[in-house]
Amino acid sequence: MMVTVRLEDMALEPGMRVLDLGCGRGRHLHALYWNDIPLEVVGLDLSHGEVKAAWEGFFELPPPETASELRSAAVTAGDAGRLPFPDACFDRIICSEVLEHVPDTDLVLSEISRILKPGGLFIASVPRYWPEAICWALSEGYQNTPGGHVRIFRSAQLKKSVEDLGFKRFARHWAHSLHSPYWWLQCALWDKREDSGLVNTYRKFLEWDLLQRPWLTRFLDWLLNPVMGKSVVMYFRKAS
Repeated sequence: MMVTVRLEDMALEPGMRVLDLGCGRGRHLHALYWNDIPLEVVGLDLSHGEVKAAWEGFFELPPPETASELRSAAVTAGDAGRLPFPDACFDRIICSEVLEHVPDTDLVLSEISRILKPGGLFIASVPRYWPEAICWALSEGYQNTPGGHVRIFRSAQLKKSVEDLGFKRFARHWAHSLHSPYWWLQCALWDKREDSGLVNTYRKFLEWDLLQRPWLTRFLDWLLNPVMGKSVVMYFRKAS
């Protein structure tokens, strides 16, 4: 399971209600549910198909070892710009690799602020500027893919947009450095990427690394993340 956000930096407490906004197939949603700390987790995605896959993922692994009435999970389809939740109802919100897809970032951020409790944490991850800019420069197909990325964020730009809503960033890190060359290869060979032996070999390497997690690649990823991490992850606290 490829997790971008560091759960240990979220100051989670038993019984907290946590939203994975734009949950996709549920990588963070599942990590939160199987976390040692019992939580009430909710996943929302625009795609009904992704929501269905996220729900089915809960039945692919055994139940958590520490059963608790505080642990629950729910998923729903919905629009990030019109979230179907009341004000101040979540303790933590994750929005990982989502904001670069939405046409109106300010609207989504205002909705996140509305449903997050005072003092709650919001964690956002987006593609890092310069690795993403290389992808856009290498391939028009990449930047014009339906449902793909509609903007490239600079960290300072996103930080200001969130802090203007009354948040304060308290942590930042980068993730998935070993994935950057994979996407550069895909973009350089965009029209041939499905049949490219080089692209397919690198994808198999990433799949192997995800499953086996050998110390050498984990060390390389940690070492290279500040230099060429594919994603930037920022942690914000909403004003009390």
